[in-house]
Amino acid sequence: MIKSTENRNGSPDLPSSPVPGKTIDQAMKEVRPADRISYREIGGILIEAGLVTKEQITKALLHQGADKRKILGDLLIDGGYITEAQFLMALARKFKRDFVDLSKIKPDQKALAAISRELAYELKILPIDDQGDQLTVAASDPVGHALESVLKSRLNRKVKLVVATPKQIAGALEAYYQEGSTEQIAELVDQMSEDDDAHGKEVVEAITESDSRIVTLVNKLLTDAYAKRASDIHFDPGLPGRPFEIRFRVDGVCHLAHAIPEASKRAIISRIKIMSNLDISERRKPQSGKFMLRIQEKKVEFRVEVTPTADDNENVVLRLLNQSKPIPIEQLDLAPYNLSAFLDMITKPQGIVLCVGPTGSGKTTTLHSALGHINKPEITIWTAEDPVEIRQPGLKQVQVNSKIGYTFSEALRSFLRADPDVIMIGEMRDAETAKISLDSSLTGHLVFSTLHTNSAAETIIRIIEMGIPFYNFADAILGIVAQRLVRKLCEKCKTTYHPEREEYDELLNYYGIKWAAEHGLPEFSPDLTLWRRSECDFCNGTGYYGRVALHEIMVATANVKKAIRHNENVEDLKEVALKDGMRTLQMDGVLKILQGITDFGQVKRVCL
Repeated sequence: MIKSTENRNGSPDLPSSPVPGKTIDQAMKEVRPADRISYREIGGILIEAGLVTKEQITKALLHQGADKRKILGDLLIDGGYITEAQFLMALARKFKRDFVDLSKIKPDQKALAAISRELAYELKILPIDDQGDQLTVAASDPVGHALESVLKSRLNRKVKLVVATPKQIAGALEAYYQEGSTEQIAELVDQMSEDDDAHGKEVVEAITESDSRIVTLVNKLLTDAYAKRASDIHFDPGLPGRPFEIRFRVDGVCHLAHAIPEASKRAIISRIKIMSNLDISERRKPQSGKFMLRIQEKKVEFRVEVTPTADDNENVVLRLLNQSKPIPIEQLDLAPYNLSAFLDMITKPQGIVLCVGPTGSGKTTTLHSALGHINKPEITIWTAEDPVEIRQPGLKQVQVNSKIGYTFSEALRSFLRADPDVIMIGEMRDAETAKISLDSSLTGHLVFSTLHTNSAAETIIRIIEMGIPFYNFADAILGIVAQRLVRKLCEKCKTTYHPEREEYDELLNYYGIKWAAEHGLPEFSPDLTLWRRSECDFCNGTGYYGRVALHEIMVATANVKKAIRHNENVEDLKEVALKDGMRTLQMDGVLKILQGITDFGQVKRVCL
């Protein structure tokens, strides 16, 4: 909180409330009635925009239950009739406000300085542009009369409200008003380096896990990683005499984030062990643990793995598990033919659907999107996961625990006695789980699971090698989704160019010349345009921001089932599936290159 009488842009602080003697909440309540919209008005706006029908609104209201506080928009979003972005966009258009995508906007520092962190979090707003005479602020309220009035009074200046989704605003607040900034961490590290120089080796004994600087530094490192969208944090001790390196994995790629004085490494590792309830005296055996940390009003779970390394060191890796909501199936970046195939297989009454790929390829996200799509009051869904990363209302979600013998197979046996319609098993780790899953799919249940294989065709061979009879598997399988995640070109700075003939031919060969002609890929011409990465502040000079999924969906057609029964090899299975409409991961990658979503280097990095 800013203590001085001046704010960050040098102007005097304004009173803490819009009207003397009144809090912001009180001021908001006084003008809020004008912002209320009835169900009838909301419904009319959405119908007029062509987003929903009267019948869908009626169905949504029937699911309201006892909680009459839920607005119609939330009911429609929960029911899968519209997305949050569509809802807000329609209301914004009705009330003549701009709808913005914050993932493509970087607020200027002058705007951020105009509103304090505390006020931004309290009102859930993000200042994005300051033109001197007018401050542009993003909020999730499309009407916004109350908020506009409060801000004008509070800031004593003209305010223009634009509309963004609450999720994007929350993410932007964490990114731009973060507590664990790189500058703050660098300042702490500099202080420690000065101590090292002043005290020499004696500081190794002086710094402990309870040292206030260590506690602060670890908290800021974790907050910084979360704000920078890291999925993993690597604490690498390295060789003697070298700095203690902290690396963040962002969008699937590791990069050096911070270098800490070597003298602090044991204290930092001990601090993480204490947070994870691990034994700080044990340095000979691997240890696993977890802890929760509240970062800017959100609970973030960290999974911890400590591994002893050479020179009496320990390597620590933290995985960030931010509990989140499922992604609507339409936002999975599935190509139209893949989306149609996927929707068809997940709405069948029984059978088995497998999602395959390496660790961190988005398999769980895809399956939860499928569950969210079919999640209706009349369907009972059980899931066994390790860990439970995505929470969904209506699902009965179970956390397995192998330490006490509660494995996937044990959970699955229990589910079958609990009258399920749909079962999701986090991973087929052994033949027993595979067999029970297969039997369940043959006895009237729809089963979802994941497997670590490279392609859809290889999955079939892997399942059969587990001891599952190929004729039973052919009867049960509905389809297999293989996927990878590739980095997306930054929308703010990517540039167009005309490729050379050699580059185009390489793309065509990668896709498959025969199939390229059959699938109608564009021919080489002077008008052919591709996109390449550039650099900007928004993507931190990398040219990439975010990730997109590549998919390969093998539908269990009659020809594919016949090939499975005949125990065909991988290449023959793949050829049969291609003839029946499958697109390989490489094909989907080339199509996303042609659409300007990613580039050839990223596709080749994740596809064999």
